Amino acid sequence: MHDKVCVVTGVGPGTGAALARRFAAGGHRVAMLARSAERLSELALTIPGARGYAADVGDPAGVRDAFARIRTELGPVDTLLYNAGSGLFGPFVDTTPEVFEAAWRVNALGLLLCAREVAPAMLEAGSGAILVTGATAALRGGTNFAAFAPAKAAQRSLAQSMARSLGPSGIHVGYVVVDGVIDIPVTRAMLPDRPDDFFLAPDAIAETFWQLAHQDRSAWTFELDVRPFSEKW
Repeated sequence: MHDKVCVVTGVGPGTGAALARRFAAGGHRVAMLARSAERLSELALTIPGARGYAADVGDPAGVRDAFARIRTELGPVDTLLYNAGSGLFGPFVDTTPEVFEAAWRVNALGLLLCAREVAPAMLEAGSGAILVTGATAALRGGTNFAAFAPAKAAQRSLAQSMARSLGPSGIHVGYVVVDGVIDIPVTRAMLPDRPDDFFLAPDAIAETFWQLAHQDRSAWTFELDVRPFSEKW
């Protein structure tokens, strides 16, 4: 039996890195995807059993090539943690078609491309997990979220369709709504006066993903939300 293989997309200094650390600590061989090969190489040195694969999740050819390498080098993927997500924020009148499409490609199209790469092996095995890092914007559009909110809403709807389609075959699809500011250096610099408990801890988010990935199939969760205890919602 091969070791369990987990793919984490959108690996950066916050949630992505925390997810990679948690699943590596849990015994998975972890493939980390991001556009920066240099950043991935540096991070791989700190996480035993993790490897970096530079890829743009919105590029079909790039995704196909990255997952082909992962299957060859690590084996079939048991868990996909789709953490890639980006978008430019601003008023609706400043939202260009290019900005709108770019947000959709990373958040929605990328999920489709990556999930299609891992689903066949999961279907054959009759098990697997595909978990998605979502956002409150998937549920409502804010003033400056004309590109990001529709992209996250499309992502959430796609994940729900995947859950309904793949769940009966033993594949657990889940959507985690992250509501709050994640504790990373850039957000600390932007909000220097905020107390520690204002921020979402990446390691705590990763622990939630771990628990979700290992739920008993008699009581699966599709959607849950995480936020600091003091967050107003």
